[in-house]
Amino acid sequence: MIINEIIEELKLNQLSGEKNSMKTVDGVYICDLLSWVMANGSKGDIWITVQTHLNIIAVASLLEMPMIIVPESIEVEEETLAKADEENIIVCTSELDSFTLACKLNEMGM
Repeated sequence: MIINEIIEELKLNQLSGEKNSMKTVDGVYICDLLSWVMANGSKGDIWITVQTHLNIIAVASLLEMPMIIVPESIEVEEETLAKADEENIIVCTSELDSFTLACKLNEMGM
């Protein structure tokens, strides 16, 4: 599925990676423990996490995850967003919680 379609359908607030919204994603991974994501996440996944520090970009980059969604309108640090732009990773926020986001993504065929 194309990231731009997900952003529009879920009414996400895109904070970084403006030029990369036509990339595709293959799945969804939800976890807040970085080491667990590194061990179990997959290339091409959307990652849903409440973490907002710089290390989420390192993990997403390592695993080639093109998109991170931060739920519940949690504010993302500027340093994190700057690094996301450097690494071509889309970071979005949503008013929805992680469970609701997962359900909606599942309904969309993810």
